[in-house]
Amino acid sequence: MKKAPVTKSNKVSDMASEYRFDYSKAKPNRFASRMKDAPLVAVIDPDVAKVFAASEQVNNALRALISAVPGK
Repeated sequence: MKKAPVTKSNKVSDMASEYRFDYSKAKPNRFASRMKDAPLVAVIDPDVAKVFAASEQVNNALRALISAVPGK
């Protein structure tokens, strides 16, 4: 005899009270404007980092790669 699958309810009322968020009390992120023009940081593997002495060299290599890809 097969067991009936257990279905979970996705209702907000079934959530624990600590997971309920009152959006009416939410405030805008005061740090969002600082991140608007912030550079994106990518972590590269150590073997790749040995090839480049500066981030400018990495950027130039990536730009060359992007220009070599057809359709970009």
